[in-house]
Amino acid sequence: MSIFLTQLIYLHKGQEDSFHQFEEIAIPIIAKYNGKLLLRVRPNGKEIIKSNIEEPYEIHLVEFESDKDLESFSKDEERNKALYLKEKAIRSIILIKGNKV
Repeated sequence: MSIFLTQLIYLHKGQEDSFHQFEEIAIPIIAKYNGKLLLRVRPNGKEIIKSNIEEPYEIHLVEFESDKDLESFSKDEERNKALYLKEKAIRSIILIKGNKV
């Protein structure tokens, strides 16, 4: 059964370039592990009808065929070499994990 991850991503001020560099490396690797980036949204406030939280910089919806695939992705050597960019750029992430119902 596929698993779905929704990430609300919050950046450190001025670290957009570092974030984009990390994403250029990490996003293509998803497919190596039976994953798909289903949706990548950068909200600008106009789409938000109501909110009780800070607006994220980006929202990602990712699907993996299994938890094992997700785990393998998180251990990928190329991705891990670029983690310093992620750590530099990302202040916090709200991660929601679920299944299709």
